[in-house]
Order: sequence, then C-alpha cells, then structure tokens
Amino acid sequence: MRTAFRRLIGLVCFLVLWEVIVRLGVLPAAVVPPPSTVLVRFAGLFSDARFVPDAVSTVLSWFIALALAVTVAVPLGVLLGSIRWLRLSLSPIVEFLRPLPAVALIPLVILLLGSGAQTKIALAAFASVWPVLFNTIYAMGEIDRQLLETVRALRTPPLRRLFTVLLPSIAPFTLTGVRLSASISLVVLVSTEYLSGGTIGVGQFVYLWGTSAGRMDMVLAGVVFIGLVGYLVNQALLSAQRRWIGWAATGGAV
Repeated sequence: MRTAFRRLIGLVCFLVLWEVIVRLGVLPAAVVPPPSTVLVRFAGLFSDARFVPDAVSTVLSWFIALALAVTVAVPLGVLLGSIRWLRLSLSPIVEFLRPLPAVALIPLVILLLGSGAQTKIALAAFASVWPVLFNTIYAMGEIDRQLLETVRALRTPPLRRLFTVLLPSIAPFTLTGVRLSASISLVVLVSTEYLSGGTIGVGQFVYLWGTSAGRMDMVLAGVVFIGLVGYLVNQALLSAQRRWIGWAATGGAV
C-alpha cells in the first residue's frame, strides 16, 4: 500500500505540473492539451463506436504476437542453450537479425502477407522474440551443473528432466524476457498500425485523429489507453513472476 501510494503521489504531481504549464501558456493547448481535457476524452473513448474495434484489434493482436514469440523463443532458447555447437553455428544469423528494426520490414511483410492484421502480428512477434530467446539461452548457462549431473546420474528421462529441472530453473529469466518483449511488441504493433495503413487498430485511430482532424486531445487519449494497457499487463506479469516463482530471485539478461 505504501508503494502504491508513493506511485500515486508521483502521478498526481506530474499531472498537476502538466496542467499548470499548459494553463500558463508555456505550451500551446492546441498542441499539448491539459490532462483535464485528455482524461475527459479518454473516458469517452469507450462509448466511441470507432474506437472499440480499434482497441480490441490492437490488444488481441498484441497477445497473439507475444504468444507466438514465446512459443518460438523458449524452445529455441532451450535448444541453443543446451547444444553449444548449434548455438555457435547460428549465432551469426541471430546477431544479424536481432538489430533489424521491425518497422523497416513493413514493405516486405506487406508484399508477403498483405496489409491485414497478420502483418502487424508478424512484425510484433519478430521484434519480441529476442529478449525471450536471449534470456532463455542465458538462463540455460546459469543452471547448477551439479543438478544437471545428478539428474543424468539418476537417468531421468529427457521429457521429465525438461519439465522438472530445466523449465523451473530458467523460469525467472524467461519471464523477465517476456515482460521486456511485451513492451517491445506493443510499441512495434502500434507503430505498424500507424505507418502501414489498411488495418484497424489504435495506431490508425491516433493517425487519423492527428493528421485528418488535428485533434491532439484525441491523439493523447489514445496514447493514454496504450500506456495504461501496457502498464497493466506488465504489472500482471510481474505479480505472476513474484507469486509463481517467488523462490527464485527475479533476474534476466538482455
């Protein structure tokens, strides 16, 4: 409760400062509306028939992209973390792909997949694979060697070894990677909606209100929605991490 209260105090101070700066004319209200206006517009978003489909599309696509990234990254990370020669063989490809900006691939992916939801899901999944993958590989290297030797000496079947030793051991690092990937995935998803066109989503909602109508209050209301969703999902993942793997220190490597 004390931590939540301190966070609330910080948020209130930020909003008050923002309101005062705009009201004093330091920032033009037409470009940066005060939070009192933005919050009113935000509250009205959910009664807007145009916004609700955009919000559903963005959130659903986000979860699909994140699920795809985890489905690919965790098994691949376990494999690469277990087989050194395979990790070394694939490292040039991985290191080439990792720094590629996902939004730069928009034209290529549109040609391959079209301009629908599959494009933003594919790009968001591509961008969010790397934190989970590298955290999983790092975690595999941190598993206690004596523990691995013990399960080998006991001739534990590979599948049982995976679910009783490997996955529980790498869980703190992998979940940290998932939290990082959730933020990256949301950024890339909304950016793709904004830049690519031809698809619904909060990114397109922000683009249309900003370029066609010049309504910065609606733009910032959409931004508040994106930030709030991202914050809530991050807090949910953090709570799950503390509850389910509280026996291990939260850690990770990027």
